[in-house]
Amino acid sequence: MTEASTIKPPVWFWIVSVIALIWNGLGVDGYLGQAYNTERYRNAFSAEELEIAASAPSWLTAVFAIAVFAGVIGAIGLLLRKKWATIFWLISLIAVILQMGYAFISGKVTNLWMTVMIIIFAFIFLWFSRKSHAKGWIS
Repeated sequence: MTEASTIKPPVWFWIVSVIALIWNGLGVDGYLGQAYNTERYRNAFSAEELEIAASAPSWLTAVFAIAVFAGVIGAIGLLLRKKWATIFWLISLIAVILQMGYAFISGKVTNLWMTVMIIIFAFIFLWFSRKSHAKGWIS
């Protein structure tokens, strides 16, 4: 039997959790566009960027999928106020670090600001999940 948290989270908890879900939902959309090579995906990037993505090793594509799907599950966990959300945020962060680390090491960063922002958001969502658990908002 699981214990439900009796501490009501503030409104901004819900706002951050919804933002986390939207952010990672956009990541899932980006992954699916890349994986299925959709027309919308192809139109959003230059030929050079498409070639970089197409020539990426398959493990990197798998890490991309893990990062965004673990993030969505983590966001859903926050919205359900479950402490297991933190595990998924950690998995997502590790995958983001591997994915973006590869981009930096290989010199294939096409958008530095977005790359840095993705890393920062991954850290923030993990921190937020841990803080929410410490405050008793998730259990």
